Amino acid sequence: MSVHEQHAEDLALYALGALAGDEKTSLEKHLSECGSCRRELEQLRGDAVLLALSTAGPKPPARSKTRLMSALEREPRPQRARLRVPWLAALGWFAAIIILVFGVALWKQNTRLSSTISELSGMLERQRAESEQARKLADLMKAPDAASYVVMPVKMKAPPPPSGKAVYSPSRSGLIFMASNLHSLPAGKAYELWLVPKDGSAPMPAGMFKPDAHGGAMVVNPPLPAGVEAKAFAITVEPEQGSATPTLPIIMIGTGG
Repeated sequence: MSVHEQHAEDLALYALGALAGDEKTSLEKHLSECGSCRRELEQLRGDAVLLALSTAGPKPPARSKTRLMSALEREPRPQRARLRVPWLAALGWFAAIIILVFGVALWKQNTRLSSTISELSGMLERQRAESEQARKLADLMKAPDAASYVVMPVKMKAPPPPSGKAVYSPSRSGLIFMASNLHSLPAGKAYELWLVPKDGSAPMPAGMFKPDAHGGAMVVNPPLPAGVEAKAFAITVEPEQGSATPTLPIIMIGTGG
């Protein structure tokens, strides 16, 4: 088969836009040099247009359809099958890209949803804990044996002096302590609250605390043994990790009233 005949067989596919790759490049180069093939290509394109218009316009000449179909029939079958593969492959890749994009979008949506659920769960848990804490504090304040203790400096300080108030219920082992106008402490030091039992036994640690920027502090429900009657509450300055026994001097103390 001559080079001219080989390219002539590709003209029908080229006219229909179905030729690609090296075959298309080679044919276009041949067309730039071969006037006969260019004329044949124009005729095939005209036949293709007439055939496409046949459903909405006048019926094209039978020879147009016959010439175009004959040109297609001359195309080797392996060649046409090979040309369909890239289209199928492209369709497959396109579908894969769509699935990938959809999957990434769904993953991002699920991630955001999971994050939102986690945040809401955290908020609900905090609200539940705060509600439970508020309930315990209300129960403590209403306890029949709840007593208040005003805690003041042992030595008078320049105004405004530090002050504190403790509300304690032995039956519930519940304690609320609030302080104001506390002085700041050196690094590594903290205040420690002590429960002084009525029975004369050793003072019990009742919570560590540091004042905020305004000198305020609070201790809520530290771990205390049940049923211990309190004679007084005292405050000392201790290492941050706390002490098992008070370090003198006691700087603030208050008895029940």
